[in-house]
Amino acid sequence: MQEQLLEEGDRMDEEVSSRSSFSPLEWVSKFQTMAREAYKSKPISHWVLLFLSSLGMLVAFPASSLLSRVYYANGGTSKWIISWVAVAGWPIPALILFPTYLFLNASPSPLNLYLFLSYVFLGFLSAADNLMYAYAYAYLPASTASLLAASSLVFSALFGFLIVKNKLNASMINAIVIITAAMALIALDSDSDRYASVSNSQYIWGFVWDILASALHGLIFALSELIFVKFLGRRSFHVVLEQQVMVSFLAFVFTTIGVIVNKDFQGMVSEAKTFKGGETAYKQVLIWGTLTFQLGVLGGTAVLYLASTVMAGVLNAVRVPLTSIAAVILLHDPMSGFKILSLVITFWGFASYIYGTAPGTKLS
Repeated sequence: MQEQLLEEGDRMDEEVSSRSSFSPLEWVSKFQTMAREAYKSKPISHWVLLFLSSLGMLVAFPASSLLSRVYYANGGTSKWIISWVAVAGWPIPALILFPTYLFLNASPSPLNLYLFLSYVFLGFLSAADNLMYAYAYAYLPASTASLLAASSLVFSALFGFLIVKNKLNASMINAIVIITAAMALIALDSDSDRYASVSNSQYIWGFVWDILASALHGLIFALSELIFVKFLGRRSFHVVLEQQVMVSFLAFVFTTIGVIVNKDFQGMVSEAKTFKGGETAYKQVLIWGTLTFQLGVLGGTAVLYLASTVMAGVLNAVRVPLTSIAAVILLHDPMSGFKILSLVITFWGFASYIYGTAPGTKLS
């Protein structure tokens, strides 16, 4: 009897060890099977739209960041103008929203007082957020600013936990610690990438404004999710677009008031004349900045609807090194060993967060 129990125990140990053994070929095979099944489950139009949306995120957002830095590097000085450029393209998502009512039988979401006040508050926060990022790009290299902006994921997770009661697990907490460490590395290496025209105090303020803007961005993300939960109750494509249009429009109103009070519209004439490359280059930077920012937002909205928040997180992780590498190649940003290490650690943090939000991951 004892021998039989021992044999059964050995057999069970062999089965457990065979199941727990890691085989890269098996993982590749499973991934290929899952990819084929996912591809067959959706029409080709779905994958074309997802590809274009992903491309929009990976190209438009980095381009918008680089154009902000180009504006300051070539003679631009106004923080309000760059903030205004970020929201001046609000009619673009509106032009996509209205056809959904006409051709897709979608109905506008009822707009009550609480929902309208929520949009007003988010619009004000978005205007403030864009202004903070404008100050960051005025004083920091684009590669450094984009790495610091990655901390918005940390604040999104924290505010989501505190406000929306989203769950946190070990992988997500690990990601928060890792990305925070990456930000500390950049702070320790501040002397290596500071422009000669930027004072030490300006660099420090650029660092502070970038972190504050990332924190505010995380708060906006959590509040937007709260609005979906409490007031809208659904997250269809046209509902997401409605929120984007309303918030962008109200942010445009707040930012336009700031530009008028600061008399920056009048200053655009003289600024264009002294801009490196002339008035044509000045207009092109602002126009393309407007278009790329809105295309990035639309791409992100479409990815959230067509795929998942995990997919959007993957693309968001990929665009951070893309922006940094593009800034080094196109704008000749300095890239020290500390910054490279921070880039690698940030990517690691994103991977940990994505793993933590993947379906089937145990939440605490």
